[in-house]
Amino acid sequence: MCGIFAYTGEKDAGAILIDGLTSLEYRGYDSAGIYLPDSGCIKAAGPVSELRKKIPGGLKGHSGIAHLRWATHGEPTEENAHPHSGEAGEIWVVHNGIIENFKELKEKLQKAGHTFKSSTDTEVMPHLIEEHMKAEPDFEKATFKALNEIRGTYGMAIQYKNEPDKIIAARMGAPVVIGLGEGENFVASDASPILRHTRQVVYLHDGEVAVLTPTIHSIYTLDALKVERQAEEVDWSTEVAQKGGYEHFMLKEIMEGPEVVENTLRGRLIPEQGLARLGGLERVAGRLGEMERIIIVGCGTAYYAGLTGEYMLEEFSGLPVEVELGSEFRYRKPVLNNRTILLAISQSGETADTLEAIREGKRRGALTLGIVNTVGSTIARETDAGVYNHAGPEIGVASTKALVSQLTALALLTIFLGRQRTMAASEGSEIAAALLALPEKIRMILETREAIEAMAKKYAASRDFLYIGRKYNYSLAFEGALKLKEISYIHAEGCGAGEMKHGPLAMIDENFPTLAIAPQDSVYEKMLSNIQEIKARKGPVIALTTEGNTDIESLTSDILYVPKTIEMLQPILNVVPLQLFAYYFAKEKGLNVDRPRNLAKSVTVE
Repeated sequence: MCGIFAYTGEKDAGAILIDGLTSLEYRGYDSAGIYLPDSGCIKAAGPVSELRKKIPGGLKGHSGIAHLRWATHGEPTEENAHPHSGEAGEIWVVHNGIIENFKELKEKLQKAGHTFKSSTDTEVMPHLIEEHMKAEPDFEKATFKALNEIRGTYGMAIQYKNEPDKIIAARMGAPVVIGLGEGENFVASDASPILRHTRQVVYLHDGEVAVLTPTIHSIYTLDALKVERQAEEVDWSTEVAQKGGYEHFMLKEIMEGPEVVENTLRGRLIPEQGLARLGGLERVAGRLGEMERIIIVGCGTAYYAGLTGEYMLEEFSGLPVEVELGSEFRYRKPVLNNRTILLAISQSGETADTLEAIREGKRRGALTLGIVNTVGSTIARETDAGVYNHAGPEIGVASTKALVSQLTALALLTIFLGRQRTMAASEGSEIAAALLALPEKIRMILETREAIEAMAKKYAASRDFLYIGRKYNYSLAFEGALKLKEISYIHAEGCGAGEMKHGPLAMIDENFPTLAIAPQDSVYEKMLSNIQEIKARKGPVIALTTEGNTDIESLTSDILYVPKTIEMLQPILNVVPLQLFAYYFAKEKGLNVDRPRNLAKSVTVE
């Protein structure tokens, strides 16, 4: 998730753009850049403050485009920072999203004589526009042709040096907002940098293109058909705009779940062949086929993702899997060799304990892989290969959308390794089809959030909570409890349901509620038995179960319903109501949901 901002008018464009980037910084902070036709392009690795240092005297010009990068393709370096230009340095582009077919377009353009300076997918766009302008030197027509050639997601702002007052914006799957002022117009990823200048905005829809000058704005389809849409007035504050209108970043990030799954899957599935295409593993694909064992390391929520991945990978890849806490791994004497995969899971890619586990694995000859969300992070650099989440920045301390992405990436890895071994193409196709159906099913769950909020309010006075689950949902019992305790500060425990009689059942009474994760899967009947044990001790039970299941009603106080999917993917759906329940529980208690006490987003020290 990157941030784009553009301005055309009569005022000091440089100051406006830098100020706007600062308000967008929650969207990315790997690098920043700005282009003004009258001043040229300036870029810097790191946050906006680094860019400010390079332009102490200000910039000349009344129009320009600017960008904050959350890296997806290419390291977070100055060379890969946006804006990007074409061969002649006349077309400039800022982009939020992923161009899926950039490799084939880049090859075609290189054959036509274009030279590329970065390793980003975005750079193909200005070159593509330039190539079309060779045949017909019309900026608008060439841009429409280029937009019709690219596949993927984008929120773009494009500028041509020889028409400095004009900015073209386009949207496909990534948000774009047009701000309408008096003698000035704006383009941004969200309304936050626009609101200090105007509250009149137009939201572009997918497949739409806007052409702006200081005094006019026109909207078209990709087929160049005119679109009529009235502006609307936004009464949000800048902070609320950054949160997409939601009260907290945590809720915003839970609500982004469908797009997170789509972005994690984008360009990586070949459903008809039952295959996963993971470019980050290409250079070690041969070695992966020779591996005999997997050890997954992670901390906190990433560790629980690994526990779910253990079930996926063992069942479908045929490889034995162990999951270890990064904070304990290197204090043991792990048995590793060159037939062992050591897989690190980390949202930030900087988790100190997980990083040290990777370094220990490398010393012992293991093949090290990473599933990380931050391109260019230390774990991403030091592992032999890996998979990026493409979940975008996660601001809330309690991890939500990163877990959804991690579980999706583990499912992709399961297909990848499984098809190298014993998984049939039909089985791979079934998993791929189920993965592609997940975003819509998550949207269905999110539509029930008012009912989940009411349930959370009902239980918000509780001082204790137990979460239970089995098999694929075993790890979710621990994750659900972790979410509740880290943002609500109450005592919450996770437990394998089969372990209830070995101790935890002693805690149960009428004041100790249990959330039982009991979808209709291969262990459903056993979960019913565990629920009955709790009911016999007068414990209140919230059941999370499959949509349409009425058999469980007589055993439970409340029910959370989720759509059905194949068993290995059910945790990706089940975790969403658990996240919402924890969020609303803490909100009801009046706590700072985004910044829980004593905790930090990234644990970079031991």
